[in-house]
Amino acid sequence: MRHILFTLKGCNIDLMEDQDYMRILLFRAAKECNSTLLDLKVHKFEPQGLTGIAMLAESHLSIHTWPEKGMAVCDAFTCGDHTNPQAAVEYMRDKLESTDMVSKMFIRPLD
Repeated sequence: MRHILFTLKGCNIDLMEDQDYMRILLFRAAKECNSTLLDLKVHKFEPQGLTGIAMLAESHLSIHTWPEKGMAVCDAFTCGDHTNPQAAVEYMRDKLESTDMVSKMFIRPLD
């Protein structure tokens, strides 16, 4: 079980505000990490920002955006040797056009 917490900085603000784009982003990120998508929800806040979660058979992917800061705080948690959460992280970084990223991976459960 690998759990990656990551913050994407310098993201494309227009993409972070696009609810449909975020649905597609999470859908494809689930496929990139070789996971089984069970459900997907994205909620848009006013005046800005959104939160999204992809519920996976192997755990989840999540994103929370702060367009005013050009920042997205995310996580990718997967179980099973067949999954690769780092692939989801890199996909999300690329598709949000992030210029910088801070990340940390944890092996779960924590001891």
